[in-house]
Formats: sequence, C-alpha cells, structure tokens
Amino acid sequence: MFLPHIGLSEVEDECFSKILPKAVTMFDSMMKEILHQVGGLSSQNTELCALLRNILQAMMQIIDALSSCVRHIGTFEEAPDLDAIRSLPTCILKVLRETFQHCKESEVVYCGRLSLVADLLQGLFKEAYSLQKGLLELLDRISLDSSASEEEVSDIVTVIHSLLDICSIISNLDIALHANTWKFLIKQSLKYQSLVEEHLHHGDISSSLCDNLLASFHNCVELAEQIKHAGLQEATQSPEYKLFQKTAKMCRFFANTLVHYIKEFKFFLTKFCSCFHQLYLQIISKFPPSLCAPTLPSALSGELNAAALVPMDALLLQLLPLKPFAEVVLQRDIRLSLEHELPQCLLLVSVLGQLTSQPEEVIQLWYTGSQFSEETPRLPLYQALFTSFRRCYIERQAPVLLPGVMMKGQAQVQVTLHQHVCVQLCASVAALPPVYFSVLERCLVDALLQSDTQTALLATDVWCFTARYGTAELCLHHVFLIAQLVKACTTECYQSFHLGLLLKRMVFLMTPNHQMELVSRFPPSELENIPVWRHVLLRAVSHDARHRVETDIVGLTQKALSDWQNGGYKLGQVEKVNVVLLSLLAVVGGQSSPEEHCVLSAVRIITQLWLRMSPEQVQIHPVLQCTLQLLLSISAVLVKNIEHQVILQALLCVETVVSQKCSDQLLLAALEFLSSLGKIFFPPDSQNHILPKLSGLFGVLLSDRSWLLHQHALEAFSHFAEITNHEEVISQSLCEEEIKTKVVNYLSKTVNAQEDVETRLQRLKLQTAVIGQHNERLENNKETVSNTPAAAAVADPEPCPKRARQETSAEEEYSRYIQTAESALKALQALTEGKANNTAPPPQWLEHRLRELQTLITNISTAIHTT
Repeated sequence: MFLPHIGLSEVEDECFSKILPKAVTMFDSMMKEILHQVGGLSSQNTELCALLRNILQAMMQIIDALSSCVRHIGTFEEAPDLDAIRSLPTCILKVLRETFQHCKESEVVYCGRLSLVADLLQGLFKEAYSLQKGLLELLDRISLDSSASEEEVSDIVTVIHSLLDICSIISNLDIALHANTWKFLIKQSLKYQSLVEEHLHHGDISSSLCDNLLASFHNCVELAEQIKHAGLQEATQSPEYKLFQKTAKMCRFFANTLVHYIKEFKFFLTKFCSCFHQLYLQIISKFPPSLCAPTLPSALSGELNAAALVPMDALLLQLLPLKPFAEVVLQRDIRLSLEHELPQCLLLVSVLGQLTSQPEEVIQLWYTGSQFSEETPRLPLYQALFTSFRRCYIERQAPVLLPGVMMKGQAQVQVTLHQHVCVQLCASVAALPPVYFSVLERCLVDALLQSDTQTALLATDVWCFTARYGTAELCLHHVFLIAQLVKACTTECYQSFHLGLLLKRMVFLMTPNHQMELVSRFPPSELENIPVWRHVLLRAVSHDARHRVETDIVGLTQKALSDWQNGGYKLGQVEKVNVVLLSLLAVVGGQSSPEEHCVLSAVRIITQLWLRMSPEQVQIHPVLQCTLQLLLSISAVLVKNIEHQVILQALLCVETVVSQKCSDQLLLAALEFLSSLGKIFFPPDSQNHILPKLSGLFGVLLSDRSWLLHQHALEAFSHFAEITNHEEVISQSLCEEEIKTKVVNYLSKTVNAQEDVETRLQRLKLQTAVIGQHNERLENNKETVSNTPAAAAVADPEPCPKRARQETSAEEEYSRYIQTAESALKALQALTEGKANNTAPPPQWLEHRLRELQTLITNISTAIHTT
C-alpha cells in the first residue's frame, strides 16, 4: 500500500533493506513452526490442522507481498540499477529456496497426512513459481557494464549461485521450472562473463550440469525400455511416450548447455576434465555397439541419439585443446571398468577423426605424448589407441559391429571393431603431417611387439597401408627395419611371429629392384639370415629373386645336412638342421608350384632325413620332435614325389609320437601330413603296410579329447576322405560309433547347441582375465636372441668355445645307433616283403650287401664278448 509512494532511488534504503530481511526471518520462523508442530497433525486434531493451514496461508501472503514488490519495480520504464534493489533478489531467492525445499520434502514432512494441507502446498508452490518468474524477468532487464562496482558483481555472483542451489532442489519438481532456471543461470553467466568468470564456482556449475545430464539420460533409457516392453512404441500419444519425449528434450538441453558452458569457460574448467571424461564414457556405454546397451526400437533410439550421442561429438571438440583432458584420456595406466573399455576406444577414434581440423598446437598435444619428465605422463594418441583396442577383448570376440564407411554406389554395412579402427587409423595416417611419422613408426613397432596377436595384426594392417601410401623407398626402409628385428628374435617367441607376418605382407609391396636389394642385404646363403627368409612368401617376389633365394636355401640346407653327416650325426647339431629345414619349408610351401630342381633337391634332403629318423629316438629327444614336425610339414607339400617306403617310415614315427603325450604343434603337423596322403594311390604291395597305419592314426586323433586337435582332425579327415581312392581307410577309421557320429555331424555341418548371449558374455569375461595373465607372462619373459642357445646357433654356425657339450653318455650313444639300425632294417624288410608280391624282383646286389651286414654284426658281437 505504501510502496508506490517511495521513489525508486529511495526504495532500497527506506524499505527493502529494512523490511525484506525481517520478512525472510519471519518466513523462516513459520517454516520452523510447521516442522515443530507437524508431528501431531491428524484429521481429529482440528485445532492443530487449522494452525498449520493458517501458517501456510501466511507464508503465501509473504510470497504475494514479495511478488508485489517485484511487480512494482517492473512498472518503471527504465530498468533499475542493481544497487537500487540489491536486497530484493537476495531475500526473494532465500524464500524461494525454503519454499521449494519444503514442497519437495512434503511427503516426508507430513508423513501420510499430506491431504490435509495439499491444496495450500499446491498454492504455495504456484505462488513461488510465479514469484521466481517475475524476479528473473526483472533481473533480465538489468544490465551491468565494465564499470560495475565490486558489490554489484558480488550480487550477480550471489544470484547465480543461489539459482544453482535452487536448481538442485527443483530438479524433480517441475521440468519447465528446472529448465527455465538453468537457462537464466547460464544466460546471466555469459551476459556478465568478463565480470563474473573469476568468481563463479565453475566446478559446482559444470558438475551439476553433468549430474543433470546423466540423470535425465538414464531416465530416458529406463522409459524407453519400459515403452518397449509394454509395446507402446507405436502409441506416440501415450502418456509414457510423451514423458519420454519431455525427458529426452531435457537431456538434449543439458547436453547442449554443458557444451556451451565449456566453450565459454573452458580455461576455468581444466580441473574437472576427469568428470567430463567419465561423462563421455558413461553415455557412450549405453549406445550400440556397447554390449551393455539396451536394444531399443529405431524411433526411440533415434530420439535418444539426438538427445545425448550427437552432443558428445560437440563436447569432445571443445575439450580437445585442453591439456588436462589429453592427460586424463592418454594416461599410461588408465584403469577402466569392462563396460567402459569400448567407449574409451571409440573416444580415441573420435579424437583421431577430429584432429585434422585442429590447429598445430592441439595436434602436437595429442600425437606426441609427454615430452618432459616434469609433465604428467601421457601416451601418444596412436599408442593409446592400440592399447585401448587390445583391452577390448570381449568386444573383439563377440564381435560387436559398427557402421562402416559409406561407399559410392554401395549400401552401408556393419563392420567389426578391427575394421572400424583400422579404417580410421589409415585415414588419419593419410592426413598425418610428416613431422609425426617417427612417432607413428614407434607406436607401430610397440604394438607389433606386444603379445596380443589381433592388436599386432591391426598394427600390421596400418603399417602396410603406410607403406603403400608412401614411397617405394620408404617401403624398402621399413622392410630392412623389420628384417633386422626378425633376426634379433628367437624363432620361438611371439614377436618373431608378429614381425614375420608383417614382413610377409610388406615384401608384396616392394618393387622388383628393391626385392633384389633385400636379397643382397640379407643373403639366404648365410645361416644368420635364415630367420628372415622363412617368413617370406616366394610367390611375392620376382622370378630372379625367387630363383636366387631357392638356390641359396637349398644349397645351405644340403651343406648343413652334409656337415651333420660328416660330424657323425651328433644330436647336438640337430638344432642347426632344424633351422635350415624351417627355411626349406618356406621355399617349398611358399609357392603354388615349386620349380623342378627345387622339388628334386628337397625330396632328396627329406628322404635322407626320414631314413635317419628313429621312432624310439624321437620319443626321447625333444629336438628330434621338432625335426619330425618340420619333416611332416615339408612332406605334406611334396607328398606326390616321395617314395612309399619313406611314407611308411614317416607313419612309424607318427605312430610313436601319437602314442605318447607330445606337443600340439607336432600333432597338427601329423594331421597335415595324413590329410595330404589322400592324394596318393598306394599300389597293392604297399597297401597292407600303409593303410592300416593310416586308419589307426586317424582313429586315435579323431578321438582326442582336446577340442583344438579334435577340430583339426575332423578337417584333415574330411579333406582326406574327399580326395582319396582308398575308401576302406574311411570305414576302418570310424570303428567307434561316437567318432562316426561326430564325423557325420561335421560333414553335414550340424550345429551344436548354441549358448545364449548372456552365457557367452560371461564366458568371454572369464577368458579376458585368463588371456590377460597369459599375455602378461609372455611380456615379462625378457629372453632375447642374445641369451638363448637356439639364437646362438642361428647367429654363429660354430658353437661358442665355452658352450657345454650336448653329446650324451656312451650308453645313450649305443642305444641311439642300434635304434637307427633297427629302424632301417625294418623299413628294408617292409620293402622286400612288398616286392615279393610284385613282378619286379629286388636288385641283385641286395643279397651281397646283406651278407656284408651279417659279417659286420658278427664282428661287433665278437668285439663285445672279447671286451
């Protein structure tokens, strides 16, 4: 009533500063009185009920009076200075906070008796809603310039922080009020940015935005799942669908608001980059292809994408220039939950895609990693991406699928995580400034030399693209580097396998002249270079280079065999023979049709070795098992050129190793050899000796309990059965009904009972831990070429002077030679018995040589008795 009679210049000093604090005090006392009396409230206690209703009505009157003050100030044509009304917003915001807090807690405060005062509480909320709306409109008219006093700046900061406090209260009360309050808060922060940016609680504001975004996002996901389960996705007018749309709209609002806030205040938010990183991971984890993402109808999924997923790209774009964000994302020993491993990988891929449009300092920040010891350690982006990909074991095995790159004239297809990451990496390499190529090369080498094979394969793919994208000279340089690394590895280590895979592919990309340079730089005639050439597919090189490699390796193999023979076939020299056999396998197996001279030489070599192989010695000495494995693999390629008595000798050796527990690699080589025998038609004189052994071996291997060997046995047997003319072997191998059933099911492609998705994921999670421990053991084994006996044999054709003798005792020597003689005589007996049924008689000199052997045996026996 008297307010209109006070001028605007005097209203603060004469009225607001004196009356409004008392009004707030009175309002607080009323609130305390309600809390004190409400315990006795009931429908029978009419007196207390009337008291509480009177208090609530009085509170509404106070709010109405405050609204009158706001309306009165709003009637002035010119917006007032903030100093002229400074008590008004402060006191009103205190009243609003208490009012909204009381309404939010009303169900707890009134404890089942809410109906007695519900109408007044509803009115109280509406009055407060209207008061806040009026106050915000009034404050929006006020403007401060750069000359504003510290008190005015402090007042604006207080208003912003008070509104932030109110936002935390009203988040679950009213969507529109919540959104409008946040809009005004951000608007005021930006309106007075230069004045208030150093005074705002940026951490509280940004974390509150993150919390609201996550809350609305999770509500959206839950509502979408409820709509799906209720089958209401088509009912767009249903209350559930409309609530989902409202919640999605709030989610989009908070996401865009957060992006805008970070854009304007990013340099005040560097301490909170970890929160933004976690926010990104949590949201991405709820979208496909994440394994914990819900499966939603396309309409709901599309709205959810627009609300939360699309703004994440904009969020990332704002965070890229921040060094603390790069340090969080690229930290060396980052620890993430399993459901966040894939989002981290996709985050790094997104960073990779956005860097091309960034300034030089941002590109350097992400590509180079930490440069100085005083910096927070961070990985180069490429290394972090390979590390993250390695940790996504479950997603690689499932496998998860992502949208592929759109190709002109082709429909978009789903691709695996490996393909997706590989394409993005190659695209990044194509746009990479040359100054960072050395960083890329180091990251590729690191990825190639770690223990996870699929990560090494990814590095191989990227390296091959780099070689094709670059010059021929760069490719040559890389091949030389890889070849040197191969030479530095032992043949047994996983690094050698990974490097050999890369070398095999890179040679395809070399020019013929450069291939000849490779031959000259790493001559195959030298034993130390054999580890390089055993990885090269000879069909990848030019005719001249191939002929040179074949000739050198065959010559080297023959020399090694002659040296072994001249040295008395000592067991300690077998390892060198194995090294050259490995390269001979590369020669005969590396091309579709080896040249005739190469085939003939290889057949002579392996025939000589097969006749030296004693099944009993193979059973005792592991190094001979390695020899046997290589002989079986070479024989599988050259099987059509091998004599039948040699095949019989091979089967005798295989029988021996199959009967005992030996390495899986040896049994796999045996299966490869057995499968290749389907190409051979054995004459009647050989069938009685060979076919029963063949069927017996297949029967034993098909019944093996190891799933790996059993699967390979099925494959080998089916291949043999398709091409063999000896059908009786097939039936004789399937004597047991269980084996027969498994073979029939395999040939008919019968699918076993498949595990459900949840069971499969649980199994993969268990595998992740096991494989992680296995890889860790591999990488903790620091054995290198410099300190292993096998590597020393490769590096130096002559043993070291201090090397311990590897010869066995005299008794073992007697045993070895007698076993060799016995094996050779048995093979000769099988051959003569087979010839007895054939028209061609044994050679005339055979009988004479047998008499000489009898004389030799008599002399040895006499010497033993004399001794």
